[in-house]
Amino acid sequence: MSPSPSHFNHIVATDAGVETGYEHEPKVVVAGEVIDAPGVTLKWYALHYAQESLPAAITRLARSHLTNAPLEAQGLGFAVLHRCEKDFYFLIVSTWRKSNELWQTVFYKDGEAMSLFELFPRDGAHKPTWCVWELVLVWHEQQAWLRFLASARDPRAAQTWLSDVYSGVA
Repeated sequence: MSPSPSHFNHIVATDAGVETGYEHEPKVVVAGEVIDAPGVTLKWYALHYAQESLPAAITRLARSHLTNAPLEAQGLGFAVLHRCEKDFYFLIVSTWRKSNELWQTVFYKDGEAMSLFELFPRDGAHKPTWCVWELVLVWHEQQAWLRFLASARDPRAAQTWLSDVYSGVA
């Protein structure tokens, strides 16, 4: 079924979800050292424009937040430290739950106004989830999890899953 041309054309003209003047550029993904905290093991990813790497102090702060603060996240998963703008960061924690569901907790830090990462507020019914760059990691991790689900799911298979990381263009 194709959309009503009048609605479709109106949406494209007035609210297609892309800001006027937006120019899309690729970012890079860099896999890092695993986070191994009580109750949770997370693959680590940094995501940023190639010309704007993550400051070491922000990386340390984010990793410290995940290892020192109590997390609701449990089990196996991955964390993404995403430099969105010059000084705005998302720290996204995702774990595999109920066999095949990806659960998520999102923290953020907005420049010097915030000394620590805090839980990102998510009011309203229609919420943001993943951006186009983060989806590259989600796709890789979904495929890695499928391979784990099809395995013996023993310690050796879990180690294979843990070693299956992505680095490259997003």
